[in-house]
Amino acid sequence: MTDGTDATPAGLRRVAIDPLTRVEGHGKVTLLLDEQGRVQQARLHIVEFRGFEQFIVGRPYWEVPVLVQRLCGICPVSHHLAASKALDRVVGGWPVPPVADAIRRLMHHGQIVQSHALHFFHLASPDLLFGFDAEPARRHIAAVAQAFPDTARQGVLLRRFGQEVIRVTAGKRVHGTGSVPGGVNRTVTPEERAALRAELPQVLDWAEAAVDLAQRLTTALPPEEAALAETPAALLSLVGPDGALELYDGVLRVREADGRVAEDGWEDQRYRELIDEAVQPWSYMKFPYRRALGPQLGWYRVGPLARLQNCDRIPTPRAEARRQAFVAAHGGRPVHRVLATHWARMIELLHGVEMVARLLDDDAILGGGPLQAQGPRQRRGVGVIEAPRGTLIHDYEVGDDDLVTRCNLIVSTTHNNTAMNEAVRAVAQRFLDGRALTEGLLNRIEVAIRAYDPCLSCATHALGQMPLAVTLRDARGAVLDHLVRMADGTLRRDEPAHAADAPA
Repeated sequence: MTDGTDATPAGLRRVAIDPLTRVEGHGKVTLLLDEQGRVQQARLHIVEFRGFEQFIVGRPYWEVPVLVQRLCGICPVSHHLAASKALDRVVGGWPVPPVADAIRRLMHHGQIVQSHALHFFHLASPDLLFGFDAEPARRHIAAVAQAFPDTARQGVLLRRFGQEVIRVTAGKRVHGTGSVPGGVNRTVTPEERAALRAELPQVLDWAEAAVDLAQRLTTALPPEEAALAETPAALLSLVGPDGALELYDGVLRVREADGRVAEDGWEDQRYRELIDEAVQPWSYMKFPYRRALGPQLGWYRVGPLARLQNCDRIPTPRAEARRQAFVAAHGGRPVHRVLATHWARMIELLHGVEMVARLLDDDAILGGGPLQAQGPRQRRGVGVIEAPRGTLIHDYEVGDDDLVTRCNLIVSTTHNNTAMNEAVRAVAQRFLDGRALTEGLLNRIEVAIRAYDPCLSCATHALGQMPLAVTLRDARGAVLDHLVRMADGTLRRDEPAHAADAPA
């Protein structure tokens, strides 16, 4: 595969950010500028290959819900459940028994809580608390813990609570085995329920405080930074039958960038009639789009910001009150500023905690009924779920020998591929403009991408500093500037003569 950046077109110069930091997987950004410093092209390149869709083929279907969790160490539950939902159809186990439905939902909302807490407090809060131009040595969770110890502690404990919900329902905090095709293989004990209930009052308070913090930090941003990567886009997510926020099941809805509902009530099994996927020679990540509009016009956004605005209401009282405040703060207009995602993400975290409380009151989680269902088999099944980062689709075909014959996965970050590319373009056009490269500029590009909480390999979050090298060349290819950020966060600017052979 070529990434399309081996040669710079005549009359243009190229800026490369390689690799990206505080995201998982291998990715880089390239920008092409004309002689006046205007951005002519901006691309986010995903230059690694995972191959899960191929090596799942030939495996027994019952192995799949456990195998696919290895896609991600932070949101394995999402893949675990999406695969289980798809294979429910294959084994004739749809709908699953009430016990299984309640336990799966409890597991899923524990996942929402722990992943949202990790992203906001560990990855996003350093930029928001210290500023985009702060010393790189301060932009990490250890510095947050030193300067804001209560905030850091609450983030850690919120995540711990979500992980404990997962352990109770899935058997382990990471890569559990609780969900199986057609149902679940475990229930919650009365002692486990009592222990989780005892923590709820404090956890609810922390979740409310997290919304307050995200709202305060977002609204306090200077206008230019608040508008960072403001890119109007259509919104895709699941909603409930009544239009309510629905993170585990539901139907697909598309809302246009101006707020009009364009598509509604799409059953998950028919997603291919709504969405198709394109490929580009410069990225291993696919580019989903709405079939009706084509690859150029049919791109969209998924995730917390999309879900919060695509639904008509949130079915838990505290989170719904916060959603209404979010809408009022923006005058009822559609919000496309990607940094508003952090506010939306914390509202979803609060909703997740409320749903955990509601499900803990449901005696179905204690058992007392069948854990699995089986009926007439079918060859194909689709499972769609709202993972922390956005809509997640698992699609399998299984032969008469119980072996998978085809697998198609569209993960949340893939849905956001074009949206992230547009974010890179927007930041570059607003802040680069031919100026000398600075660490703050590099960080603004990454802040825009980081707001999507991307998992480029769909494996795990990466914490800490990674080395970053950016080279600026003129229209003839000569090096004008070369800036290196070392693994410890220090900066080194090479003279052009020393940077001539540096990788771009």
